[in-house]
Amino acid sequence: MTRTDPLPTALDVEAAFVRLRSVIRETPLIPSVRLSAATGANVWVKREDLQPVRSYKVRGAYNLIAQLDAEERAKGVVTASAGNHAQGFAFACAQLGLHGRVYVPSTTPRQKRDRITALGAGHVDLVVDGETYDDAAAAARADCEHTGAVMVPAFDHADTIAGQGTTAIEIVEQLGHAPDVLVVPVGGAGMLAGCTTWLAARHPRTRVVGAEPTGAPCLAAAIEAGEPVTLDHIETFVDGAAVRRAGDLTHAIVDRHDVDLVTVDEGRICTEMLDLYQVDGIIAEPAGALASAALLSQLEVEPGQDVVVLLSGGNNDVSRYAEIVERSLVDLGRKHYFLVTFPQEPGALRRFVEDVLGPDDDIALFEYVKRSNREAGPALVGIELAHREDLDGLLQRMDASPMTIERIPADSPFYRFLV
Repeated sequence: MTRTDPLPTALDVEAAFVRLRSVIRETPLIPSVRLSAATGANVWVKREDLQPVRSYKVRGAYNLIAQLDAEERAKGVVTASAGNHAQGFAFACAQLGLHGRVYVPSTTPRQKRDRITALGAGHVDLVVDGETYDDAAAAARADCEHTGAVMVPAFDHADTIAGQGTTAIEIVEQLGHAPDVLVVPVGGAGMLAGCTTWLAARHPRTRVVGAEPTGAPCLAAAIEAGEPVTLDHIETFVDGAAVRRAGDLTHAIVDRHDVDLVTVDEGRICTEMLDLYQVDGIIAEPAGALASAALLSQLEVEPGQDVVVLLSGGNNDVSRYAEIVERSLVDLGRKHYFLVTFPQEPGALRRFVEDVLGPDDDIALFEYVKRSNREAGPALVGIELAHREDLDGLLQRMDASPMTIERIPADSPFYRFLV
């Protein structure tokens, strides 16, 4: 399989669209009453969480593997992924009868690991290596160098990019015309690069927006530096978009087109995940809620515009919901933490509850160790408010209290132990 141009074209995206039609699902494009009401625009959600592997990643993986020749297939295939690309890779291996190895970082949720194995149907081996996607990718490349297997990149390959870009074709066909705005979640930027490639050639008036998590803005860093750079530290909570370094090809494509980039705080993503679940009945993983969270918090759209947000995946582990709720409450300004120095005497806690807390305030966390040789001792207190506007009154009552009370700011390193 050879290419004269490393970057895909609109024709490559269209060829991939034909190649994939009989293999993947044409996922629904549904109007969102909630998002439309919040923005004034006509907002649709592209439900890529309803693919057989519950994410769009199957598009790129299958498109690449399906084009390998007999000699390349005989060598086997290898990939690295935070989870979703690996599932698409496993699905493709099972469909095409190839043997593959999947490298995932330790942050990949157990639910995704189990799905990779199930979708592979005996055709893939799962290897856990490193803490981030980039660690797993380095291990996968070493495997290919040692064994001669073919690497199937999660985003930085023309065929992967072209396959993922087929989503844009589906959107236009389903909508009946090109949207005014398309909002796409960004990890390594394969989907963004693919959609941009096709839309720029066929519907250049569409505004394309890429949304990155605040804790892993690798594409924004690449655009600013003029080339992909490796981030020193990333927040891995949005595991599907936790990438240290954008791809060379994906950066080159985005850099040459008029694409807007925004970042979204992890707490805001959690709030959107809960709204998707509780209001819309949609289970989204953190990366899956990136685009709609960006629309609500970072973008200005005009009333009446046709806006499509890409819900990229629904592979969320139910065990993570406690953390998701916690991060959302902090984002909404309803959860706060304090160090309260209590006198070691009877009735101290009762006075705190009666004199400091408001009628609708709730103690959600209380950690205190009594010391017999001290007159006072600190307690870690988490308070949940009914409304974010209640914070001012709480702080005023704390200032008036004879107790020493210190608020723990959200940007404190200590906060990482709480959320």
